[in-house]
Amino acid sequence: MDIFDKVTSKRGNLGQYAKQAHGYFAFPKLEGEIGSRMKFRGKEVLTWSLNNYIGLANHPEVRKEDAEAAARWGLAYPMGARMMSGQTSRHEELEAQLADFVGKPDAFLLNFGYQGMVSIIDAMVGRHDVIVYDSESHACIMDGLRLHVGKRFVYPHNDMDNLRKELDRATKWTEKTGGGILVITEGVFGMAGDLGKLDEICALKDDFNFRLLVDDAHGFGVMGKTGAGTIEHFGVEDKVDLHFSTFAKAMAGIGAFIACSEEVGTYLRYTMRSQIFAKSLPMPIVEGSIKRLELLKNSPELREKLWNVTNALQTGLTKAGLNIGVTESPVTPVYLSGSVAEGTQVTMDLRENYNIFCSIVVYPVIPKGQLLLRLIPTAMHTIEDVEYTVNAFKEVAKKLKDGKYSNEKFADIFNQ
Repeated sequence: MDIFDKVTSKRGNLGQYAKQAHGYFAFPKLEGEIGSRMKFRGKEVLTWSLNNYIGLANHPEVRKEDAEAAARWGLAYPMGARMMSGQTSRHEELEAQLADFVGKPDAFLLNFGYQGMVSIIDAMVGRHDVIVYDSESHACIMDGLRLHVGKRFVYPHNDMDNLRKELDRATKWTEKTGGGILVITEGVFGMAGDLGKLDEICALKDDFNFRLLVDDAHGFGVMGKTGAGTIEHFGVEDKVDLHFSTFAKAMAGIGAFIACSEEVGTYLRYTMRSQIFAKSLPMPIVEGSIKRLELLKNSPELREKLWNVTNALQTGLTKAGLNIGVTESPVTPVYLSGSVAEGTQVTMDLRENYNIFCSIVVYPVIPKGQLLLRLIPTAMHTIEDVEYTVNAFKEVAKKLKDGKYSNEKFADIFNQ
């Protein structure tokens, strides 16, 4: 067999829809200034698909700092990986500020969130160790697990009784191998919007010996009294051993960090292959991240606006009879029943006739017969945006229920 045969015969769960989806349902082009309204296929749409939670992407101070930093440093400096020639005092300053903000002794910058999580897992566990993880963990966690040559046990999503059983299994296994246990969960689960039960997981430390890694990508900057994340929301800063987050959500940038003890921070700096062998974050990104963190800490009104919009949206959708599941965060899923084909028509109707752009999730990412339209509210949205969207979703849901969309025919937007 030619290894290239699979590019036509085995396109994968998502690739099987490439012909019908590319350029519209998958890889769509949103253009213009980042905000609640952008351009899609030449017309303005109300956009609910950007992780720009508190509106920093186009904040004037952020834009000014990004431009001035690029002018001062260019996009190349520093050249090389941090261990060799890419270290600067500003990288260290950002790390110190991040650590202080989330209440940890140390923090280590990572070039990308996805890559960083994979590499953290690879660095922290060996073949004698056991990983115990939530079944709905993000893809970056799952890919990190694939690198683990030791045992891994999964527990059903947020099922604490089952987690206890898996920890018991893991403890018995490590008593034989001499290894340790790493539990992995998320602060905010990015698809359903519910929270990992960090308080209950941390309480299990009274009965079991394990370390806890929390992926707080959707919680950092959003959850907690000061926005320090889901660990602050639950008050477990001192019990979460590895607090990971990305700049791609509330910080509206690129990069990530892991906050931990000084000993673990030193270990990761000298062990994480994705950082040892990768170029350092360019200076404009570092300077821009420092400005973003400053605004995140000192502009609580932005987070307050986000939550006002979030509460209005979720309350409105619920009163309209729509199912938003068990979300406890700004992530707002709307669950509908229908085929993949119906999902494409619902999405096209929203985009073409209501000028609303949101993300659609279908089987096999979620169970067959279920559709998920995911809305991401931001501080840039208005209550008027919310009211219009709730009414539009109510109408579309009724059309779906009344059989107005074909359950077999994919929406053919390109031949309209």
